[in-house]
Amino acid sequence: MKRVIPVLVLTVAGLIPVLRYAPSDGTTTPTEASTPAAPPASTPPSSSTSSSSGGGSSQVVAGSTVNTEKGAVQVEVTFDGDKISAVRFLQQPNHPQTEAAAPKLVAETLQAQSADIDAVSGATITSEGYVESLQAALDARG
Repeated sequence: MKRVIPVLVLTVAGLIPVLRYAPSDGTTTPTEASTPAAPPASTPPSSSTSSSSGGGSSQVVAGSTVNTEKGAVQVEVTFDGDKISAVRFLQQPNHPQTEAAAPKLVAETLQAQSADIDAVSGATITSEGYVESLQAALDARG
């Protein structure tokens, strides 16, 4: 009888995480609500705009859409001259691990100034899709 209560408590404690687990539903959401998601394209679109400060130019290039097990991943890269100045997700899986990994991936890209970055632990699939879309944007820019 002394063992029944601890066994029941531990069983319930072990089942709670299992019951709370919510697998990815495969849908994608843009990271900014005001920006519509770009449709998948076989060749990534690019555009150039002239910067108002100093007469330099900035260029925005969208990477290809990469379909992963968790959902579609697509990034948009902004260049100021030869430097990567910003990276933004156009599409990303609607999953807590992806949402936590996105800022880390962008920060590593800005620091490395290339697609040669480490995957984020716990979001390996999204990280691989991110790197593939990022490399497509870098290749499209030339």
